[in-house]
Amino acid sequence: MDLSIIIVSWNTKDKLKNNLNYLFKSETDFSFEVFVVDNNSTDGSREMVENNFSQVKLIANMENFGFARANNQAIKNSSGDFILLLNPDMQIFPDTLDNMILWMKRNNKAGVAGCSLVDENDDIIKHARSFPRVSDQLAIVLKLPHVFPGILDRYIVADFDYGKESQVDSIRGGFFMIRRSLFERILSKERLEKGKFLDERYFLWFEEVDFCKTVKEKGGEVWYTPSARCIDFVGQSFKQLPRYSTQKYFRNSQLAYFKKWHPFWQYFLLKVFWPIGMFLTWIFSSLGMESKKNT
Repeated sequence: MDLSIIIVSWNTKDKLKNNLNYLFKSETDFSFEVFVVDNNSTDGSREMVENNFSQVKLIANMENFGFARANNQAIKNSSGDFILLLNPDMQIFPDTLDNMILWMKRNNKAGVAGCSLVDENDDIIKHARSFPRVSDQLAIVLKLPHVFPGILDRYIVADFDYGKESQVDSIRGGFFMIRRSLFERILSKERLEKGKFLDERYFLWFEEVDFCKTVKEKGGEVWYTPSARCIDFVGQSFKQLPRYSTQKYFRNSQLAYFKKWHPFWQYFLLKVFWPIGMFLTWIFSSLGMESKKNT
């Protein structure tokens, strides 16, 4: 099997159906399999997949396991030389998969890669990121980008050229291609045996950043390439939740990341300031203000 595509879904039936329709219209000359891991949706997503896409390998969870654990369920059962983690609110083009696989095969050093993401208006979605530092994450916690828009320029790599392929620290997890052989290179035997390909301490957010950090620490390479394109409708699952709830997920994952990768004082500093951050979130939500994107 050349490619295993894994989609973790939670109450995104319409976008998921659109995603799958376009996936199976792909113009490819290689084999691929599709997994949908449904995290206990209540909108009929599971039934839609069962009734319309018999070729999909469906894993129906009885509770919401989050992003990392749900992806791990499918990765354990997949057989592709390459694995594509794909958000349900994505829409590929006919040549997206073919172009991406060809690029990965030509670039053997790339362990992880992402493609050009565009919105419905064909505008580039900027998703290359530098690894988080305590300064930019503290700015996010305290909502400083509302007042100082350029404060995250280093973190969001504001001058990144999306017309050129380049090594990056991390890329968006919505279209996240992994070379299967990378797992044995960067993960311990214990993690491989337990099927902990992504770190399950993250329920939502920072899973892909953590994985890219692990890749880089082990001498691997993470790449962005414009050779393939994909439409990203961005955050359909998140829109179903109150802003305050999504901020809790972000807080928990951010703190877990810093506890794992950074000195304790940085983790502690962020933890101390998060009550202020949550209060500001409540204020902005009460006023109907949109918060800046976290990552």
